[in-house]
Amino acid sequence: MITLPINDPVRLYRRLKPEIDAVMGEVLCSGRWIDGPFADRFATDFAAWCGVKRCVPLANGTDALELALRGLSVGPGDEVVTAANAGGFATEACRLVGATPVWVDVRPDTLGLDPDLVAEAVGSRTKVVVATHLYGILADVAGIRRELDRIGRSDVLILEDCAQAHGAMRDGRRAGSLGDVAAFSFYPTKNLGALGDAGAVVTDDQELAERITWLRLHGWRQRFRAALPFGRNSRMNEMQAAVLGVKLKHVDGWNAERRRIIASYAAATKGPSRIVGADDPTNVGHLAVLRTPNRHAIAKAMSAAGIATDVHYPVLDCDQEGARAMPGRKRPLPVSERARDEILTLPCYPDLTQQEIERVVLVLASSSFLDR
Repeated sequence: MITLPINDPVRLYRRLKPEIDAVMGEVLCSGRWIDGPFADRFATDFAAWCGVKRCVPLANGTDALELALRGLSVGPGDEVVTAANAGGFATEACRLVGATPVWVDVRPDTLGLDPDLVAEAVGSRTKVVVATHLYGILADVAGIRRELDRIGRSDVLILEDCAQAHGAMRDGRRAGSLGDVAAFSFYPTKNLGALGDAGAVVTDDQELAERITWLRLHGWRQRFRAALPFGRNSRMNEMQAAVLGVKLKHVDGWNAERRRIIASYAAATKGPSRIVGADDPTNVGHLAVLRTPNRHAIAKAMSAAGIATDVHYPVLDCDQEGARAMPGRKRPLPVSERARDEILTLPCYPDLTQQEIERVVLVLASSSFLDR
C-alpha cells in the first residue's frame, strides 16, 4: 500500500488555507472572474520577481510554449532545436505552430541541452532553441547563446521552458530572464502551483508581449477586431491568479526545502547511482530524480516500503507513437537514450516530514548493495 505519494499539493493548501480561502472569497464576491485585478497584479508581481519587464498570464503552460513560438513568428518551414527527453511539451508546441522539431542530446550531469550539440544542429531554417530547465536545474542558456553567436547565428532566439524551474537562479538572474522569452506552467504540483491549470509568458520584449496578449484573446487588438491570425481563448482566470499571488512570496522558502530533501537523498546514494543535478547550485528540486542501473529493483523496494515513484520521462519525443508520421530531425541521442532507461523520480516537495524523508533515505541506503 502506497502511503507516501509522489506529490501532495493539498499539504501546501492546508499550510496557507486561511489566506487562500480569504482571497478566493474576494474573487467570488467581486463578480469579476476573468481579466480582473488579480490577474493584473500577478502579472506585475511575477514579472518583477523574474526580473523582466512583462508577464502575460495564460490558461496553461502548453499554451505558453505555443503562443511564445507564434509571437516569435515561428511557423511552417521553420525549425526549432530542442531536447527529446523533457516530456514532449516543446515538441507539441512545434507541432501546433507547424514548425519542425530538431532533437539534440543533453549533458550527462544535468540532462539539459548540450550547447555544443545545439550549435551542430543549427541549420538554415533554425529560428528558435527551446532550453528546458529540466527537473528544476537551469539549462546552460548563456552557453547556448555563446555557441549561437560563435557560429554567426545571433538571429536564433532562445525560448526558456521554465515549467520546472520557478525561482532557479544563476549569477543573480532567475529562470525566465536568461533567454529572449520564457514560458511557465503553474500546474498544481509545480514549485509555484495554482489550483488548476495556469501558465504565463515572460519577456523583456514589449512588442512580443503585446502580440502574445492579442493572441491569448482571439488575436483581438480591439474587442471583436482580430489583428493577428491563430488567436485563441487562453486567459488565466482570477481564482488562479489570486492563489498564485498568495503563493508567490513563499516560493523561495519552498525551494530551500526542496534542496534540503535533494541533499538528503544524494547523501544516501552510493555506487553508480546518483541524484541528477544534486550538486548543481541552480537546482530548485522540482523533481528528485535518481539515476541508477537498477531502476526496477529500487522502484520495487520503494513500493514495498509504501513509497511512490515515477519516471520523468519514459519515452523520448522522437519515439512517441503519435510522432512517427510527423516531421522531425533527430540527431544522435546516446545520453538521452541511456538516461531514459535509468531515471526514477522520488517524492520531493515542501511539507514532507523528516520521518518521510528518512523512509526514502533508508530504502536508498539499503539498496546500495545492488550497485556493488
